[in-house]
Amino acid sequence: MESPTPLRLKEARKAAGYTQQQLGIALGMEPNTASARMNQYEKGKHAPDYTTMKRIADELGVPVAYFYCEEPQLAELIKILGTLSSKEQEVLLASLKKR
Repeated sequence: MESPTPLRLKEARKAAGYTQQQLGIALGMEPNTASARMNQYEKGKHAPDYTTMKRIADELGVPVAYFYCEEPQLAELIKILGTLSSKEQEVLLASLKKR
């Protein structure tokens, strides 16, 4: 099965309004290689390690789990849940457990 990470990375980057180069530079990559490196991640030629993926997630404002989730609907839920406060997540979790 193909990894969902390249597609999710591209979607999250575009939603945050970054070019590949801008995101790479924001992550501390050299300006002359940032775009190519991010492109390789988005094409699935290379996969960032977890630490790099966590930095990307933080920069783009999405939970790192979003990049690894295979199901599109669940990935969207993860992204939305990541926008909730810790307290809001607790309330929602308690509500869902009662079902």
